[in-house]
Amino acid sequence: MHRTSSTASRLVAALIVAACAQPALAVAAGGVSFDEVKREFRSSDTAVLDRNGELLQRVRTDATVRRGQWIALADVSPALRMAMVLSEDRRFYEHSGIDWRAVSSAAWANLWNTRTRGASTITMQLSGLLDEDLRRANSGRTFTQKIGQTVAATQLERSWRKDQILEAYLNSVPFRGEIVGIDALSRTLFGKAPSGLDAREASVAAALVRAPNAKPAMVAQRACEVMRVMEPGQKIDCDALDMFTSAAVQRRAFDANEGIAPHAARRVLRELREAGEATAAAPAAAASRQAAPKEAAVRTSLRAPLQRFALDALQRHLKELRGRHVEDGALVVLDNASGEVLAWVGSSGPLSQAAEVDAVTALRQPGSTLKPLLYAQAIAERRLTAASLIDDSSAQINTANGLYIPQNYDRKFKGPVSVRTALAASLNVPAVRTLVMVSPESFARRLRAVGLPLRESGDYYGYSLALGSAEVSLLSLANAYRALANGGRFGPTTLIARHPAPTPGPTAKAGASAAAPLFDPRAAFIVGDVLSDANARTRTFGLDSILSTRFWTAVKTGTSKDMRDNWAVGWSQRYTVGVWVGNASGASMWDVSGTSGAAPVWAEVMRFLHAREPSRAPHPPAGLTEARVAFGPGADGNPLEAARSEWFLEGTEQPLFALDTGTGASAGAAAARITAPADGTILALDPDIPPLHQRVHFESEGRGVQWRIDGKHFARGNSAQWLPWPGRHVIELVDATGKVVDQRKLEVRGAGVVTKSARR
Repeated sequence: MHRTSSTASRLVAALIVAACAQPALAVAAGGVSFDEVKREFRSSDTAVLDRNGELLQRVRTDATVRRGQWIALADVSPALRMAMVLSEDRRFYEHSGIDWRAVSSAAWANLWNTRTRGASTITMQLSGLLDEDLRRANSGRTFTQKIGQTVAATQLERSWRKDQILEAYLNSVPFRGEIVGIDALSRTLFGKAPSGLDAREASVAAALVRAPNAKPAMVAQRACEVMRVMEPGQKIDCDALDMFTSAAVQRRAFDANEGIAPHAARRVLRELREAGEATAAAPAAAASRQAAPKEAAVRTSLRAPLQRFALDALQRHLKELRGRHVEDGALVVLDNASGEVLAWVGSSGPLSQAAEVDAVTALRQPGSTLKPLLYAQAIAERRLTAASLIDDSSAQINTANGLYIPQNYDRKFKGPVSVRTALAASLNVPAVRTLVMVSPESFARRLRAVGLPLRESGDYYGYSLALGSAEVSLLSLANAYRALANGGRFGPTTLIARHPAPTPGPTAKAGASAAAPLFDPRAAFIVGDVLSDANARTRTFGLDSILSTRFWTAVKTGTSKDMRDNWAVGWSQRYTVGVWVGNASGASMWDVSGTSGAAPVWAEVMRFLHAREPSRAPHPPAGLTEARVAFGPGADGNPLEAARSEWFLEGTEQPLFALDTGTGASAGAAAARITAPADGTILALDPDIPPLHQRVHFESEGRGVQWRIDGKHFARGNSAQWLPWPGRHVIELVDATGKVVDQRKLEVRGAGVVTKSARR
């Protein structure tokens, strides 16, 4: 028997020598250095880092395979190293790439059709993993491949150390399913790093090398055999190991994406691919293992401590709002000077039923948060000043689609108010009146120029555009506010860290990376001054508002129709912070206002940003004048607003703002005028409603006024109810002297006869 075994060994050796003599056989693995293999190791993930190199998110970028990081041999548990060697190559540290004793045993067993462990050493297996030509197919390796694998193993042993061979093997060997390498296996099946694997886990890992996709019972049986070899003389509970193995092979603890910035990570990788930098920093998934991306690390502009705090603050607040039908939220923090994104929270995570939706980029209605941009345009065009009076009263604006009747949030009207009060207190009717001056199309063009993605023309949205009827993203809205913070200069945002990063603190020059001046810097300053004025917002938000901070900030809230979206966007000297809360499904919230929804999160993040960093009010730009202004009396005889110092574009200042008979915005309101209905109103009578229940409400301002319809006296006082009849009519407002001070034309359509008594 010994002679036969020796003959078989010599036969195998002769075949190897003969194969090596063939010039057509090329073995690439033997010519590859350990450092090259390690350098070319390809992970299925990309590590997304913050600006200082701290891990934020791990993103799966190759769907064809599951690889973790390259693990040094010193970071692999001793139990795992022992299990692998005992299971796959007991004489690993003794042979030079080929275990001739195992080869002769395998050859002898093949002659007698007997099953053995096989003669493939760890070095031979590694050579097959490193060279595509030597890779094992489903039907096994060909004879030529086996010979090539043997020669490659010999060459590896000559140029590599044993520890390098074992390290490369552990990082390259396929395990179960898509799992390749010990890091992916350890984290997927056992939920821990390879350094922490114990003997039981190591035995399962070793068993999977031999039969990667075997049934759990077979893997457990093989693992039990490995345990007996690892711990000779010890009693092994194979039944318990069977249960453990069955649970382990079904576990998927290694999530495809893991971290605190999933949406930002996906965004930055997409931006890199689109910018053509994918090969260098974050390559996309490929069709084969060779084309899979390397282990990549992308350094972003985010700050990990800020990202964690912002995520925690948003989730904590949303938990408090859970009883008000709120489950989603988003937050973004921008550096004013550079445009870098410092925090990006795309959703509320586990609180949301749509956690994959990135609400930072999703399009939603912004509500009143468009008002600062509107007033900035109106002030820049010298249509208004911060002290101009605008009438906050019932308005019916005639449009191509019918009457547009804006309402304030509290359903109440404040009468004539200054622009400062109208903007700071977020009054709707004055904003709509301002848009009438500017025009919807002109305002829409300005919004697009500042990066807001309006899908339709300004005329499509009409006057509701002043109240945020268009859809925008949180990122684009925050960046538009950043333009106001930068003196009207607009520039793009970025998630890629700039090198070198801007110097922290107030010394960073605002607007350093901004490109285009889209707002008059004087108008931008005035709007910021208004939004930082706690006294001006008291009519709506009270004296003790969550929007007030101990350092300088300018902020605006907004709530969309039917309470579907709630916003708080504002800036400090260095940062712009935008917060949105709502539901990704579009469902309405319950009783969530600007100060109870997004504002508390905004304020908390701002306090975190300025815990040790001051925020001072900006310096006024050239071309501004500060002047003392007073306001004339209202209907009660008292001044409409308290006298104060106000900022003006040079040439627009005036010392007194009072009511008169004009209709200009600076005058604010007429002494006596019709406020409803609007001129040109068309009314349609409904035949299904009794005539006595179809009345038109007349409203006016002024003292001692009377109403006339078609030249005939109708009623006295500032309000009246009129029972309409078909036809075209002229409504006149007459003062105490009998002079017609205002009139409206309207048309009533519809069939039906109205009795003479009803006309009265």
